[in-house]
Amino acid sequence: MNLLHFINAFFSDGAHWHGYDGIPTRLREHVQYSVLALAVAAAIALPLGLLTGHTGRGGNILASIATAARALPSFGLLVLMFVLLGFGLLPVMIPLVVLAVPPILVTTYEAVRSVDPSPVDAARGMGMAESRILLRVELPVALPLILSGLRSAAIQIVSTATIAAYVSLGGVGRYIVDGLYQRNYEKVVGGATLVAVMALATLAAFWAVARIAVSPGVRRSG
Repeated sequence: MNLLHFINAFFSDGAHWHGYDGIPTRLREHVQYSVLALAVAAAIALPLGLLTGHTGRGGNILASIATAARALPSFGLLVLMFVLLGFGLLPVMIPLVVLAVPPILVTTYEAVRSVDPSPVDAARGMGMAESRILLRVELPVALPLILSGLRSAAIQIVSTATIAAYVSLGGVGRYIVDGLYQRNYEKVVGGATLVAVMALATLAAFWAVARIAVSPGVRRSG
């Protein structure tokens, strides 16, 4: 049996579209985990990246933090959190947030630092407050690169959120974990296909957000 046969068999089976183990339920769970992890990571990383990028201080520290965080294995951290905290959503959220913070943090810092200093100096010369300079001058220009960091983090989260199934939570990872345990490769391939589709949907969503949020002038200059 080839890959296309497994995919067709999985998605054409009506049993996979209903109930607690149905595709809509598992997709909803996976999206909930992913959105929550991305929101927490963004709430931590965006303010830090914007502040350090605006002031120009802390770049070396950010690089060290990003390197250390990227070196942590997500599955190993999940097992450790599970041992320390037991069952629940928190042991899953911690590895996903740790995974997502570095790309958001470093990209936001670099995005703000890459803004042309001329308009920033002009804004200071006009007496604008530093907070207004950051939000009104630097942020609109840096937004495309900041969104690229968020997009990278979101894709990593969507791909890695399958680990939730290893601690008895839901999500698309249930098909992969249960399929391997049952030697049901139709489920494994179906789950992997859903993850790939969600990653592509994430790319499309961020492309749409960029088209709406980034001003035409910044897009053309980019």
